[in-house]
Amino acid sequence: MNADKRYQIFSRLREQNPEPRTELEYQTPFELLIAVMLSAQATDVSVNKATRKLFPIANTPETLLQLGVAGVKDYIRTIGLFNTKAENVIKTCALLLSEHQGEVPQTREALEKLPGVGRKTANVVLNTAFGQPVMAVDTHIFRVSNRTGIAKGKTVLDVEQRLMRFIPAEFLLDAHHWLILHGRYICTARKPRCSACAIEDLCEFKDKTE
Repeated sequence: MNADKRYQIFSRLREQNPEPRTELEYQTPFELLIAVMLSAQATDVSVNKATRKLFPIANTPETLLQLGVAGVKDYIRTIGLFNTKAENVIKTCALLLSEHQGEVPQTREALEKLPGVGRKTANVVLNTAFGQPVMAVDTHIFRVSNRTGIAKGKTVLDVEQRLMRFIPAEFLLDAHHWLILHGRYICTARKPRCSACAIEDLCEFKDKTE
């Protein structure tokens, strides 16, 4: 795919959704960090249902730590892998308090040292909470990038690096949200909704649906 076509794609996505936002509900960088940690292999809908009950009770490292692992589990039982996630949340809260004065760090290196935080989670927090032009590649973005031809790659890191290289700078801050929403609602895994797609004529996918 050439640069002009990529520019047109992101221009259309911006026109369609000028101010894209994550579907996770949060008020602070810390709430976002916890929500993203909980969202691994779970839907944003299920995470929001849990955090709507959890955050009014505990939404800081101190208050979550006071709940303890068992207390956190009570609020997130409906989310997949809740046992491991509860343990990671408590360990992360302890580390934030001991090493970061209770604040969420603003570098990928520091974020990735937190239990339960990988590269994708770190990138989401950096992009969404702190406005850094980084790219968090999940299954939706990996699929859309390869299927459309925007940035083909065999691994998540390949796709991330190519997106960072190929996406015009003016679109980079919001590109994560545009691509994830496009993959979630239009360019779906089993049967993409090509007839409802704003970039269908620019997409290089060969097996388009009617």
